[in-house]
Amino acid sequence: MPTINTATGTCAPKDLGFTLIHEHITAGFPGWELDNAGFNRKAEIAKAVDRLKEVKSLGVTSMVDPCPMELGRDPEFTAEVSEKSGVQVVVATGLYNEALGIPPHFRGLDADSIAEVYVRELKDGIGSTGIKAGIIKTATGGIPGMTETAKKMGVHEEKCLRAAARAQKATGAPILCHNDELGPFGRETLDVFQEEGVDFNRVLIGHACGVGDMRYYFDILERGAWIGFDRFGIETIASDKMRLASLIGLLAVGYDRIMLSHDFVGCWLGRTSKAWDDFLRASPKWSYSHIMRNILPQLNKAGVSEGTIRTMTVDNPCAYFGG
Repeated sequence: MPTINTATGTCAPKDLGFTLIHEHITAGFPGWELDNAGFNRKAEIAKAVDRLKEVKSLGVTSMVDPCPMELGRDPEFTAEVSEKSGVQVVVATGLYNEALGIPPHFRGLDADSIAEVYVRELKDGIGSTGIKAGIIKTATGGIPGMTETAKKMGVHEEKCLRAAARAQKATGAPILCHNDELGPFGRETLDVFQEEGVDFNRVLIGHACGVGDMRYYFDILERGAWIGFDRFGIETIASDKMRLASLIGLLAVGYDRIMLSHDFVGCWLGRTSKAWDDFLRASPKWSYSHIMRNILPQLNKAGVSEGTIRTMTVDNPCAYFGG
């Protein structure tokens, strides 16, 4: 049985339990550290601990934080929050998309060199922290409302996909993929991974819930990958009604290789912009607890069984991590 690296040690896949597959303890766009006046680390950790204790009381035992290395990832912050709250958190290695990430240093490296960095963080730890990544993050496209919708995958994005594939094969760690809902490259991502020989059972195509295209879902699921319905509560990108309609439809015809989450950011690093503040006001239910408090009851009302909910929240994360 494989073991999973978490912020506070290792666990077996069967010990993940109820898992939110895509959340963020900290996040910030590159450059935030140059404008971080007023950041109170102690107070932010306390708030994060309270939020995770809340979801633990609702039955959540684990969380995956696929924050890429250049977007405010802070493994020591995450480890302290995890230890104090009792919620296991898996942290990531990997890089973001060309629109908002992949610093010039990495744009100048080839895929094998980037893969070496990923493998080092998975096997030896992140920097001098001793905390090992447990998952590999990739990203293509942009973010609706923040960037233009890309017409094709970027050359550096493809290079980082190949690096992720090679690191996955070297370590066994699963890969989690960010996509732009308005112009998703899930199919193209799988094409690259197929060329690299990656087992699709270790690949999750994220942010699928805002796409609303059954052909897209079928194309990914029928190739053996997982999909993430992982932005519940973000009404500015897609309504939860649309997400629920897509999810219930998929489940009704027998597709259940799906995992759930919010992509919530507990601690936004640096100064917030007016656009970010407007974004939050437009999505008042967005939080770590929205699925448990609001979405699962709606699934129950629609006739989705507790067994199917357990499949998406407990069994699927276990299988994705190799259990």
